[in-house]
Amino acid sequence: MILISLKTAERNLRHFTVNGLHYYTFETLDRYGVCHAIFTRKGGVSPPPWASLNVGGTVGDDMERVRENRKRTFEALGLSSQRAYDVWQVHSAEVLCVDAPRAPDQIPQKADALLTNKRNVHLFMRFADCVPILLFDRARGVIGIVHAGWQGTINRIAEKAVYKMEKEYGSAAEDIWAGIGPSVGAHHYPVGEEIWESACSLIPEVVQQSFGVHQGKYWFDLWTANKLLLEGAGVGEVEVAGICTACNLEEWYSHRAEYGKTGRFGVVISL
Repeated sequence: MILISLKTAERNLRHFTVNGLHYYTFETLDRYGVCHAIFTRKGGVSPPPWASLNVGGTVGDDMERVRENRKRTFEALGLSSQRAYDVWQVHSAEVLCVDAPRAPDQIPQKADALLTNKRNVHLFMRFADCVPILLFDRARGVIGIVHAGWQGTINRIAEKAVYKMEKEYGSAAEDIWAGIGPSVGAHHYPVGEEIWESACSLIPEVVQQSFGVHQGKYWFDLWTANKLLLEGAGVGEVEVAGICTACNLEEWYSHRAEYGKTGRFGVVISL
């Protein structure tokens, strides 16, 4: 039996179109006045196979187009790309705390989670099936963004980001809200036995609820796994968008469904 998350996006996401760019926001963060957006692939300048709002600079697209797409992304939110902080995403469990934008000449650090409590520092990451997780401490005004593929998930990066918020900013887990954004669903995510074995070793408490077996294959439900890890860390509220990137190629990039020939969509959060 394949495990499939059935939660839908209609009740907790809002859709916007600005200058041809389409993006979604979580209603909860909107209510708290937290600027954020999960951008679709629409509204950019890149040709196929990156069409069209590709913000990934390592997938073969021309860098001038990538820079233009990134500029449009921030302008749609009324933000300056010069105030952004991004990293070299390497499927790690590294969590980075930042207090200023990344300078243009600063080499991006390797990390897969970003946290800040500073205003006008725009945290920015790129996705194409991996799970975007937005974090917000309602009591202390701390935000975060996490990039969780199968490696980050089984190495507990979402949980580690929460613990980092507690250690560095004095956050209490019960004050933290988390939103799991559009990403590949379990029904499109078969993995090898070695990944299942690693999960059994590293996240044993969530394996039964986040893995299914069908026709000799293991199917990994990243939404459920990360939700359970966040709840296990004490997070007070977790919302799941329930949108599968591989099922909706007209809106999202999907590394799996497009056989690696695709772009990356951007996710931004800022106080």
